Amino acid sequence: MDAAELEIFKNLLHSVAEEMGAALRRSAFSANIKERRDYSCAVFDGRGRAVAMGDHMPVHLGSMPMSVAAARERLELRAGDIAMLNDPYAGGTHLPDITLLMPVGAGGRSGRPKGQGAMFYVANRAHHADVGGASPASMGLAREVFEEGLRIPPVLLARGGKLQADALALVLANVRTPEERQGDLTAQVAACRLGERRLEELAGKYGLPKVEFYLDTLQRYSASLMETALEAIPRGTYTAEDSLDDDGFGSGPIRLRVTIQIRGRRALVDFQGTSPAVGGPVNAVLAVTASAVFYVFRCLLGEDVPASAGLMAPIEVRAPEGTVVNARPPAAVAAGNVETSQRIVDVLLRALAKALPGRIPAASSGTMNNLSFGGTHPGTARPFTYYETIAGGMGARPTAGGLNGIHTHMTNSLNTPIEALESAYPVRVRRYSLRPGSGGAGRFRGGDGIIREFEFLTQVRGSILSDRRRTRPYGLAGGKPGRAGKNLLRLPGGRTMRLAGKALFDLPAGSILRIESPGGGGWGKAK
Repeated sequence: MDAAELEIFKNLLHSVAEEMGAALRRSAFSANIKERRDYSCAVFDGRGRAVAMGDHMPVHLGSMPMSVAAARERLELRAGDIAMLNDPYAGGTHLPDITLLMPVGAGGRSGRPKGQGAMFYVANRAHHADVGGASPASMGLAREVFEEGLRIPPVLLARGGKLQADALALVLANVRTPEERQGDLTAQVAACRLGERRLEELAGKYGLPKVEFYLDTLQRYSASLMETALEAIPRGTYTAEDSLDDDGFGSGPIRLRVTIQIRGRRALVDFQGTSPAVGGPVNAVLAVTASAVFYVFRCLLGEDVPASAGLMAPIEVRAPEGTVVNARPPAAVAAGNVETSQRIVDVLLRALAKALPGRIPAASSGTMNNLSFGGTHPGTARPFTYYETIAGGMGARPTAGGLNGIHTHMTNSLNTPIEALESAYPVRVRRYSLRPGSGGAGRFRGGDGIIREFEFLTQVRGSILSDRRRTRPYGLAGGKPGRAGKNLLRLPGGRTMRLAGKALFDLPAGSILRIESPGGGGWGKAK
């Protein structure tokens, strides 16, 4: 094996995923995709194993393999076909995340004999700012997944290179902003087709035997690197707990518990002791939990390690069915993807800090501070929907303070620029700043959160899904916790109130909503 050529091959695969992401971003319609970059792209081999991932959203990337498996199991994909799905109970995460999957090299293309199936699959996932349901932007308080929007099992969006008009029409008939959804979906289709072209060029350059050899070698290489990393962790059993504030319907604190057993070159991650699934939308499906485990253990390795399925080969995940980390239908799941995923990361890192105290950072803000709203635009008399997440403070590290106002862990998106927000939606941003002093004290201080204040210029309906409003991001090694977040509302008459962490609202024009995101925990005792 030529190690240098393998490295080049790995980087070529990564560049395909990155180029797919650039094409998706540049051709999308919605602010959530083209501005906030709430999308992810990946490449899979002919057996559905991940071989390359773009530098996109961890919660998407670690869960996408289950979507690929579901589509391959339920559909017979041929050349030019594109599968579409968003079902959280078929490898998805939550309903706004729509995944497209396309086979590459099937049907005799790229010199592959007919009947041998695909040589690769390309996939992308993008968060759509409305997929129907009870709340604008499909991120409201719900008790069942049926309230959260249109649920799409694996179906064909394109067959033989042609879009299926009936499948597209079914989606567009069930959303508030069909033109924006169509634009975003066709951008995803374009990204798939670009990935197909690039991989066929790669296969033509290397030839099928070498391609297949390198794909298998990348899997073994990744697995070996993870085994080496696990072997460097002291053998033992490490347990930790943390909690979500509540489910939005009065559940009270929701416990997450993990036990990590390090057994030489293997690890067992067991969530036994975690709270049962709850009535509100903070339930996470297994794909979300698996993605958080993938992310945390991937962070133990160097950035140049191939992001392939082989990384998870030495790691076993046990998530008891029916708990908040492995919910079953018809549990509501919108916030499981964005809030519970962050808490799973927090509890995993807290356990690993007992094994690797000099490497693990304190807790970051631990919430994506999800804000959704919609209504009728006074200038156009047309419906609009908007969704964003708001950054917070990063947890301090053993050698440095946490960064201020940054998206951490399972998200890797941006805040919407004020100019883009105000030019497209009837809203005015009155304040956008850091939240001084919100980071936890310590030898190294946690990063500060953000203050973001919106004035609505027309009547809106919407929701907030946030956490760490009661519990605080923990510090480590004697560091203090970060400050909890706040959601504040001022009505046009001057009345001010504090909103719950998870809340629905129906507001008149002139209302002002202020979100203060949590700071990160501190690391080490302050001198």
